[in-house]
Amino acid sequence: MRFRLSQQTLLLSAAQAAVTGLAALLLPGMANATTATDPFYQYTDSTPLASIAPGTVLKSRTISVYIAGLKTSLKATQLVYRSTDAQQRPTANVTTVFAPDCSKTSCANKGKVISYQSFYDSLNPEDAPSRAYAGGKRLPDLLPAVETVLFGTYVKKGYTVVISDTEGQKANFAAGPEYGYNTLDSIRATFNAPQIALARDAKVVMMGYSGGAIATEWAAELAPSYAPDLKPNLIGAAFGGTLVSPEHNLTYIEGAPIWGGVMPMAVIGVSRSYDIDIQKYLTTRGLEVYDKMQKASIAYVLGQYSRVTWKDLVKPEFQDRTKIPEYVAAVNKVIMGTGGTPEIPLQIGQGTGGTFELTKPSPLWGAGDGVMLAGDVRTLARQYCAQGVPVQHKEWGTSHFVTMVNWLPWATAWVDDRFAGKAAPQNCSSIAVGNALTPLVYKP
Repeated sequence: MRFRLSQQTLLLSAAQAAVTGLAALLLPGMANATTATDPFYQYTDSTPLASIAPGTVLKSRTISVYIAGLKTSLKATQLVYRSTDAQQRPTANVTTVFAPDCSKTSCANKGKVISYQSFYDSLNPEDAPSRAYAGGKRLPDLLPAVETVLFGTYVKKGYTVVISDTEGQKANFAAGPEYGYNTLDSIRATFNAPQIALARDAKVVMMGYSGGAIATEWAAELAPSYAPDLKPNLIGAAFGGTLVSPEHNLTYIEGAPIWGGVMPMAVIGVSRSYDIDIQKYLTTRGLEVYDKMQKASIAYVLGQYSRVTWKDLVKPEFQDRTKIPEYVAAVNKVIMGTGGTPEIPLQIGQGTGGTFELTKPSPLWGAGDGVMLAGDVRTLARQYCAQGVPVQHKEWGTSHFVTMVNWLPWATAWVDDRFAGKAAPQNCSSIAVGNALTPLVYKP
């Protein structure tokens, strides 16, 4: 399956137009709607999660799939499975599996598994993909309508497609390692679910863009240490628009007209994942933003915080972030490339035209796509190249949203080649030098 750019552009434009139109019709009733409490998500059995192996299926159900709040004829299996949070504590998480119905269609591609990581970026568990597919009626539940363009053809062709709630059941936005654990354990759970009937030698390619890239990359680097049992199955990871070092991105996007609100979202999400009480560091304005964002989706944040900077949020004595020990410890843990070295080929795409989305290049870290820094991505790619990982890297002079359209046909062609058993391409020698990914040092 190979997409031409013109075809993919039309598909994406059509999906976005449909979502925009549907939002206009449903917005008054959807903007603040939440799904009713669903007991399926809760693990209530007496066996402690700590006594259960990661990737174990805890419960399952079959759902009729909803797209943009509308019921479709598609069926999917949802699994509650044992996983791990950023602090290595046992958790229960949920994934949605689209598997072909072998009684109605050919299952020739069933053993080809796409682990697709969503860019649902939110601090609200209600915005997770599993809730949207089960019939969620919140405005962010429209996002999967766009994402079906990214993975829908694989479902149509009979591949097994796995879409986990990568942020976990507390929606710990930007907490990269936690995304990785949830992704790897969702793949394990898919193999462990008898109703999916996946062969043990099935091959898996992971892919994701933006928030989905966080999960895809972290899963790739954590797999050798956390999920060595998946080594026979994982054959590649393709990702684009990647958050490599959140500390760098903070200075790049703070105050940016469109992307500025992602900065406090990430601070809240990472603080939540590592149990940091950040409120004691905040100004009155900081507390106001903190309270407002507790369950914020990126759908409600873009373009809303163009004047919010670290200086506005944090008390004067903490303007220098290296003086906050909890911040230093946590932000260093979420720098990509610190969790291990992938043992699978990688394809990494990145945009550099952030000015088209009104984000100026950083005086320290250079240009990005408006929210992600290209120099950080280059350094990560070069690091993995030096460690012997086959890496194909490419940059486009486009912004974050437009780069996704460029990335998709490039990524899908690469994914198809991995399943075809072709040698993975690499262009390590031509990747330009990027930014240093040196960890912060606490300076009391």
